[in-house]
Amino acid sequence: MLCGMARIAIIGGGSIGEALLAGLLRAGRQVKDLVVAEKDPARSTYLAEKYAVRVTSVPEAVDSATYVIVAVKPSDVGNVIGDIVETAARAKSDAAEQIFVTVAAGVSAAYYENKLPAGSPVVRVMPNAPMLVGGGVSAVAAGRFATAEHLRGVSSLFDAVGGVLTVSESQIDAVTAVSGSGPAYFFLMVEALVDAAVDAGLARPVATDLVVQTMAGSAAMLLDRLDDGAGGEDAPMAGKVDTSPAQLRATVTSPGGTTAAGLRELERGGLRAAVANAVEAAKRRSEQLGITPE
Repeated sequence: MLCGMARIAIIGGGSIGEALLAGLLRAGRQVKDLVVAEKDPARSTYLAEKYAVRVTSVPEAVDSATYVIVAVKPSDVGNVIGDIVETAARAKSDAAEQIFVTVAAGVSAAYYENKLPAGSPVVRVMPNAPMLVGGGVSAVAAGRFATAEHLRGVSSLFDAVGGVLTVSESQIDAVTAVSGSGPAYFFLMVEALVDAAVDAGLARPVATDLVVQTMAGSAAMLLDRLDDGAGGEDAPMAGKVDTSPAQLRATVTSPGGTTAAGLRELERGGLRAAVANAVEAAKRRSEQLGITPE
């Protein structure tokens, strides 16, 4: 099965569904191989006009699709699963393999497996908000019947909106707490730093530009890697540079300097403990909201 030649049905035309659609088109997917199911008339018109994609009902979208991506809110999964199951059963009888992908937070693979035709491969994906600008990260987890080939196919789809990592389904709640909720933690930090800059005497537009560019540049430093052996064995900084957060923090912190003074206050204020507590609380809430087999 070649993912590049597969027909892809996106169930749900909200922000996640649209982000994936836009990313797939940017990555070179053909409009003829994409279809969206969206019940809201205004949203359907918007998607059809902006992306020239066919927008239709759930049964028509699922019919003959190789990948069926459920991109509705968790509370709406129950409203669409019946149509998906009915159409999938017909496809199963025609010996056409379908891979079911869910990005609905908290809905287990087993929930789908118990409703879909026996042996249907299900892959859970937890993307995050930066996928809207092509900078997301998605964690993929195989259900009971999903193979390594299925995972590779699904990963190639989400490559269109950012990076992809493979985890076990038991780790999805932790992923949700870290990368799913992480953008909100980051935005809160940015908000706090901007407010502090204003209190220190900077105009808010200047403070905002400084903070945003600082965050973007710092993230770029974390992502940067030098090729192993670049410049030869004896070249300065040959090999991979340590760009771990701890090492980079040490690099920009002079002993007894301004950064050291600021970091001391963050540590005194319990930043590490607060972050750990936030992740644990989000993970616990994700577990509580989970939809498991009936």
